[in-house]
Amino acid sequence: MKTLLSFLLFISFSLILLNSCQQDQNLTEVHPLFSNDNLVAWCVIPYDNKNRTPVERAEMLKELGFSRMAYDWRAEHLPTFPEEIRTLQEHGIELTAVWLWVDARAADGFLPEYDMIFDTLVEKGVSTRIWIGMHQNVYEDLDDDDKVSHVSEIVRRIHERAQQSGSLISLYTHQGWLGIPENQIRVIQETGLDDIGIAFNFHHSHAQIHRFAEVLDLMMPWLETVNLNGMVFNGDQILDIGKGDYEKEMIRLLIDAGYTGNIGIIGHTYNEDVREVLERNLQGLHKILAEI
Repeated sequence: MKTLLSFLLFISFSLILLNSCQQDQNLTEVHPLFSNDNLVAWCVIPYDNKNRTPVERAEMLKELGFSRMAYDWRAEHLPTFPEEIRTLQEHGIELTAVWLWVDARAADGFLPEYDMIFDTLVEKGVSTRIWIGMHQNVYEDLDDDDKVSHVSEIVRRIHERAQQSGSLISLYTHQGWLGIPENQIRVIQETGLDDIGIAFNFHHSHAQIHRFAEVLDLMMPWLETVNLNGMVFNGDQILDIGKGDYEKEMIRLLIDAGYTGNIGIIGHTYNEDVREVLERNLQGLHKILAEI
């Protein structure tokens, strides 16, 4: 009797596992936008309390099923940027984007950190996408039209430098005046360049929650990456996917709009193991997709 009971339990458990695997497969088939090879790990370096080395980070990402990573950094991380590129290549992980934070110090020229990034990309023969985030102190004292003119000139200079490695650029949504999609589009159009994209961040766009359908329609011609996050109105800025009130509908709108760009999974929390943060976000995304 015990043998029969054990056998029946084994069969039941096996069927549960099989059903779970099939469910994950079906999610990928129904929503190819969210397949593993389209997910980009983002905010996985400065926020990792394990302070992983490039090798440890690449191994962690592979174990989680990621084949793409966007590189965020602080000054102390840049000395290992060449090693980071080499390690990603050795582990078959694409360097999908590199973050570039522009503040008033760099408004009229390149900082040494920028030069190091662009020189390394050229040296390593790597083309990627540069995500340009911008502090409000770059433009806050200017009137609206002058903001467009000033910011577009900075963007042109970065674009010219990025071209040396065959890289493209995107405006990275990060609150403030330049975090408003209409202003991003005005800047892009002012540059006269036709290969600039937009990397839209849920976690920096709480002001756009109630008009996401509208701004999504506006951004679609330029939208190349959407970084997901749990979304609550007037609540925590950083929240796991699936823990908010609005991200499910926003994700549904992405699917309905026919968006086909990158999907970013962020590890942006403080003093946590970034692996655990990524795992929670992946689980939350699967839960939402199952509900959709």
